Amino acid sequence: MMRRLYLPLVLFFFVILEGVAIELLPASFVMSDLLIIPHWVFIFLLYIALFYDNDRTYFSVLYGAIFGLLIDIVYTGVLGVYMFAYAFTIYVMHGIRKLLHSNIYVTILLGIIGILFADFTIYLVYSVVGLTDMVLEDYMLYRLLPTIIANLLFLLVLYPITKNRLSKWQDEQITKTIN
Repeated sequence: MMRRLYLPLVLFFFVILEGVAIELLPASFVMSDLLIIPHWVFIFLLYIALFYDNDRTYFSVLYGAIFGLLIDIVYTGVLGVYMFAYAFTIYVMHGIRKLLHSNIYVTILLGIIGILFADFTIYLVYSVVGLTDMVLEDYMLYRLLPTIIANLLFLLVLYPITKNRLSKWQDEQITKTIN
């Protein structure tokens, strides 16, 4: 019973950490023109899609919708943007995962594509709604590129810990389902 709570608890922990992530950066980054957006919840959702979900389960998509909405409620003024961006992007990544073997290179590739797609979707919705007036060139240079690099570093740091743990939890879930 307790094992079912591991994934939501880790995701909730990352929601909280995203709020203080800017405080962890050096002052030179914070005072510069660069905008680094932590997508740590998304990174963990990607790990769930790659190493926990199987072809018929979509826990990552469900958690993407739930925790995307939580991020919308806590950190943004518009409901549904992160919920849609995270859930839809994870759904696409889940589908691509079926075509590729899950290893570090595929994880990096899907991480870059996923962060790019999710963050660009968020930017696009905010631009259409009128919450941001950042031109596309500035967005790509000052927000998208630093965000991808920073989140890719987080993905690489988390990889050795997360891959084995999620694979073990998936095996336990399959064993429990068979018994």
